[in-house]
Amino acid sequence: MRSIFQTVGLVFFFAATAADASGPSQTVLLSPPQSDKPVVVRVGFQLLDINSIDEQTESFEFSGVLTVQWVDERQAFDPAFEGVSEKFYQGNFQFNEISPSWYPEVSLLNVAGMFEKGEPLFRVRPDGTCTLVSSVNASAKTLLKLRHYPFDRHALRIVFGIPGYTDSELLVEPLPLPEPSPGEIHLPQWSLLDVRTTPASILPTNPGSNQPTSTLLVELDVQRNPMFVLRLVVGPLFLVVVLSWSVFWMDRASVGDRMSVSFVGLLTAVAYQIILGDILPHIAYLTPVNVFVNLSFILMCASIVVNLIVGELNRSGRGAKADRLDNRCKVAFPVVYLLLIVMMSVAFSLRF
Repeated sequence: MRSIFQTVGLVFFFAATAADASGPSQTVLLSPPQSDKPVVVRVGFQLLDINSIDEQTESFEFSGVLTVQWVDERQAFDPAFEGVSEKFYQGNFQFNEISPSWYPEVSLLNVAGMFEKGEPLFRVRPDGTCTLVSSVNASAKTLLKLRHYPFDRHALRIVFGIPGYTDSELLVEPLPLPEPSPGEIHLPQWSLLDVRTTPASILPTNPGSNQPTSTLLVELDVQRNPMFVLRLVVGPLFLVVVLSWSVFWMDRASVGDRMSVSFVGLLTAVAYQIILGDILPHIAYLTPVNVFVNLSFILMCASIVVNLIVGELNRSGRGAKADRLDNRCKVAFPVVYLLLIVMMSVAFSLRF
């Protein structure tokens, strides 16, 4: 019986000793490195692809590789004693269960619903330099200004940060990584022009603190290829408007035929507006495409008014005056149409 109590006592003694020995060190390892200066965390993002850009929700989906690097001297080791020149912890199990260290949890601060990270690769050098690499597939919220649609250009914003820490505790700095070359990222209707990475600060994310949080801002400069809208909307509608002017070359006595041609063009424009309702962005303000469609609609309505006037002049015996009106409209309508388009282009370029 006495031996049993001695055995149990020894077990409790060693357990308490192990707890005392591992408790403080584990607590230290689970906290950021202690220093008078903020811990510098270098964050780099390498873009692999832009999957989609949604004008309705003002968001975009992207994929890439996120690299986080910092120095933690508590993780330093002797390569001769450990037998390796660099420690590797690969996969979720090794990283979460085996790697005994604190690490900065980098999040997407302007996430729009999806933020997925692949299995991490954690590397530790003998001097304590830690590098955490993982793939990222996410959706980010951004501000899209579509007033120049379809000639618009945007800076898609990706904001990476470490919530819960102020910039006096953790300071995020850019980590230079290779950028995609022009033409490497393919997205229908869009072209990637430039990728800019800069440090930035946002409102505090740490409760009870008024100090801002250090972040990394990645801006993707993209420009829309307007040929899709020009080919689908502007070109066909321009031809419909031009063909509707054929009524000015028709006999002034055939008012019914003239009205039929004008209403066919008018109904074609209305059908275009209905069909393209789901293609064009659902926004409240006017874009060049909206103004162009409305101008085309107004010009075709004006041709109907001219038909009625010509018909009334013909019935009242003033055929010569009706012919003069037709001849003037042959020149006036194309000139006014082109002038309105030029004025619209200049107004949008100067105002916005």
